[in-house]
Amino acid sequence: MPNLIYFDCFSGISGDMALGALLDAGLSLDALRAELAKLQLDGWSVDTERGMRRYLSGTRALVHAPEQATHRHLSDVQSIIDASALAPALKQRAIQVFTLLAEAEGQVHGIPAGQVHFHEVGALDAIIDIVGVVAGLALLGIEEVYASALPLGTGWTRAAHGALPLPAPAVLALLAGAHAPTISDDTPFELVTPTGAALLAGLAEFRRPPMRITRVGYGLGARDLERPNVLRVWLGTTDREPSAENRAPGADNSQFSILNSQFPILLETNIDDQPAEQLAYAIEQLLALGALDAWLTPIQMKKGRAATLLSALVPAELEAAAVALLMRETSTLGLRRRAIERHVAEREIVAVATPLGPVRVKRKRWQGQEMGASPEYEDCARLAREHGLPLREVYALALSKFKVTSDE
Repeated sequence: MPNLIYFDCFSGISGDMALGALLDAGLSLDALRAELAKLQLDGWSVDTERGMRRYLSGTRALVHAPEQATHRHLSDVQSIIDASALAPALKQRAIQVFTLLAEAEGQVHGIPAGQVHFHEVGALDAIIDIVGVVAGLALLGIEEVYASALPLGTGWTRAAHGALPLPAPAVLALLAGAHAPTISDDTPFELVTPTGAALLAGLAEFRRPPMRITRVGYGLGARDLERPNVLRVWLGTTDREPSAENRAPGADNSQFSILNSQFPILLETNIDDQPAEQLAYAIEQLLALGALDAWLTPIQMKKGRAATLLSALVPAELEAAAVALLMRETSTLGLRRRAIERHVAEREIVAVATPLGPVRVKRKRWQGQEMGASPEYEDCARLAREHGLPLREVYALALSKFKVTSDE
């Protein structure tokens, strides 16, 4: 009997409201802090307080984080999450939510997603909000996520770019991409934030499911409006089998785990009429989306035509998004697909201190035995450039320091 959650957004949604609602519904604050500690970031804290918004009581999530001196790009956020000790499924879904944010901001400002300065949504508190909600759903054993239609409010809000009309342009872009339903609401405040919109766009199906309600939680917003500024979540169960489209990441369900970690989908297409740099860009976008791997192979087609085989290995729940991306970014008229069974070694990212600077090293284990380690290319390449050293020397130094650390 799958566990469901329904986000009842009668007064909108923000990242801290979502986190507060999960905590009010029974999420352990200590367990949440333990998951967030896996990000290996300093300077943040999460606390709670009970309160009222008009006539409804609930929990306010208090996320404390210092303001950042520099704005992050999508690649910076990805690096933080990838370097964490979070479960792979949680990393993937958190990165997916941030990717949706970047794509929405890029669409609004007319620039590629990778060039977006994240401003508020790349700040540390937003990372805590998004990773906290993704991890919280897993801790609660949630397997399916649903959401109501959204009230959007009206007026203006202040952002890093200046005054923005409400709903914020990025919010509308996110909701348009998710085909999210909205309801009429003229409240003169921002009711749905970009972080809240991205969480629902990346995690939820917009409908109320049939369910047996077992718990209800209320997450309080920061403002005390003339209406209860509260996000309500319903937790419950259903007799039917969970669908692949809206399973929550990291849920403790054997079918979900097999689907996501054992049987990803291989997408392939042959292309003979597109420049190589455009195909390379498609690969970059697939990896940013959350593909497990993506690659190009030179092939020869009929009549001796040179061509390229584009392949992408994606988690099952990202198949539709990956297909849409490939249809948009390549000249293909169709894709082949098949489920892939595979053996996967345990992997752990370890930060190693070297005289040149820190390097992340990927540690490999199989059936409890150490099977080697590999320094991360991006870290080694950066240090090689900064210090004018051959890349192979930086690799060797990182591996030697890793071995010393492992032997201690």
